[in-house]
Amino acid sequence: MLCLPKVRRQILRLKSKAIVMSGEILNSVKQQSDSQSRQIESLRSRIDGLQTILEGLTEKSQNNKIELSKMLSAQETLQMSEQERLKLMEESVRANEQNILKLKTLMDELSVMIDTLNSNYVTKDDYNRLVNDVNDFKVLVGKELKNIGRKATSTAGSSDPYANMNSRTLAKLAFENYNKLYFSKAIPQYEELIRRKHKPAYAHYMIGEMWHYRKKYDKAISYYKASAALYDKASYMPTLLLHTAESMEKTGDYENAKAFYQAVVLKYPDSKEAKSAQQRLDNP
Repeated sequence: MLCLPKVRRQILRLKSKAIVMSGEILNSVKQQSDSQSRQIESLRSRIDGLQTILEGLTEKSQNNKIELSKMLSAQETLQMSEQERLKLMEESVRANEQNILKLKTLMDELSVMIDTLNSNYVTKDDYNRLVNDVNDFKVLVGKELKNIGRKATSTAGSSDPYANMNSRTLAKLAFENYNKLYFSKAIPQYEELIRRKHKPAYAHYMIGEMWHYRKKYDKAISYYKASAALYDKASYMPTLLLHTAESMEKTGDYENAKAFYQAVVLKYPDSKEAKSAQQRLDNP
């Protein structure tokens, strides 16, 4: 599986988060816009209704004033009951005037509310521009993600020099490098063969030989053991056992080293490795 570099993964997460946040903001703006539109429409309807009431009260108040003036001109000829009626009409006119004043105050407050809403109101053009900006941002991020993917694929391909080489050719190349003592090249090549499961027992043995040659005895032992566990009937087993014994002796594990020397002598008595092992046993 292809792993993007850490920085690129962080960029992708940030940009993905930005897209999500932009979408959330867009939805929030849309909801706010719809709510504000409904509020403004409701306020306009209320103002229209209040305007109608105000006009009616104003007209009624004016008529009362005219009627009052007529009555005042004939006040001296009115009886007591008429004077009481006049008083009631004066009170009515004052009440109407107070109602008109209250309505004017309410209308002023409503006008302030509408101005506030309008100042925060997102117009359709603004909303469309925001939508376009978010869509453009998504397209830009999509293009960059593709570019990062192509770069990462290219980088991954260039980091594997054996990607286009079959296992038999790679095994031949690894063996040639081993014979030339180019261990820094041969070791990763045999590691690649192990990964491909191409003669893994032999590949482990060859890596063990190179670590043994370099006197990295702990590493050599681990590869020898892995090789023997995979296949213990190989032709190179006498050498593997002998070099395992030598590596153990070098690391101070004399008891196991002795056991491996004895195993070489017992299992392969006619081999040159058995002679070397016997010499080690005779001269500890």
